[in-house]
Order: sequence, then structure tokens, then C-alpha cells
Amino acid sequence: MPPAPILTGNRMARPREFDEQVVLDALVHCFWSRGYEATSVRDLIERTGLTGASLYNAFGDKRALYRRALDHYVEAGTADRIRRCEAMEPLQAIRAFFDEILRRSLDDGERKGCMLVNAALEAAPDDEASRAAVTGALLRLETFFLESLREGQASGTITSAFAAEDLARHLLGVLMGVRVLARTRPEPALLAGVVAPALALLEPVRARQG
Repeated sequence: MPPAPILTGNRMARPREFDEQVVLDALVHCFWSRGYEATSVRDLIERTGLTGASLYNAFGDKRALYRRALDHYVEAGTADRIRRCEAMEPLQAIRAFFDEILRRSLDDGERKGCMLVNAALEAAPDDEASRAAVTGALLRLETFFLESLREGQASGTITSAFAAEDLARHLLGVLMGVRVLARTRPEPALLAGVVAPALALLEPVRARQG
């Protein structure tokens, strides 16, 4: 049975005749592979199979489409990864997080990199909404690191030689560096060599000496 029309005010609004998640996936792929500036409305139309009017009516203008795609990417990727890792022991959680990042970076045959990092590098000075979305996602990552580090320091499984806040910022910087490097030099030894010292730094001194 087709979905019933929706009454808005004094008129009947037609229901959307597309799967929003499928369309968002298509928008993500388009913006992720091309970037915001290089993606045209024609590209979005061809990728989603919708008309420009349908896209704009459902999601807004091109910048609004980009922000919805970025939010979808973060929720389906970054947020999901954080939720899975949060169920682990603190040090294991951080290691598992970076293990997955390395795998994704090395398996990226198109060298698209991370859409969030790409958005951070490409954000226009006047696009405050996009910059706010990027800032919020990066803060979410930093918070995951910080909470894991604090828990690990409390249990003695992570070094207390450095403030948890400084270690969280360091891990965020390492993460950004790996994702940027992977776009031009997706070499296992290079990327693993960036991550390994950062993870070793987290171990308690007795574990490193043993």
C-alpha cells in the first residue's frame, strides 16, 4: 500500500517517493569522492537519480545537502566506531579504534581519505554551519579518547605520566595525520609507524620497561 499523503496546513503534501537513507548514501559517496567544490548539482542528480527540485525540496541547497551528507557519514562511520570501541577496556578500545582506521586507510583504493578530515580542510570561511559540524565531530572523537584515557589512568592500565587531556589531543592529531597521509602515501609501514609510537606512549612505564 503506498504511503498516505501528509496534510500540511490547508493542503495535502505528497509523501517522499524515495528511500532517504539510500539517497544520503549516494550523496556521501558523491561529496566524499569529489569534495564539495568539485561536486556539481548534475553530479548529485546523476548519483541519486532524483531531480534537482526533488533534492532541494527534501534537503535544501547544495551546502545543506553537503551538511546532511557529512552528518550521515559521521553517524554511520565515526559514531558507530566509537560506540563499538566504548564497550572495550580503555587501552584496547583505543588500539581497536586505530587498527580499524589503519585498515580503512589502506583499503581505500580510491584514496578518498576521511570525509570528515576532507571537510575540515575544505570548509569555506563563510560556511559556519559546516565548520561547526566538523568541530562537533572532532570534539566527539577527542571526547572518546579523553574518556578512555581517564578510565585507563584510573585503573592503572594507561600511563599517568601525561595529562589525559594532552594525550587525547595528541591522539586526535595522530588520527588526522594518518588520514591525510593515507591519501597520498597509503603505505602500511608509514601509517603503522605513525600510530605505533602514539599507542606505545599510552602504556604504563612498568609495561614499557618489562
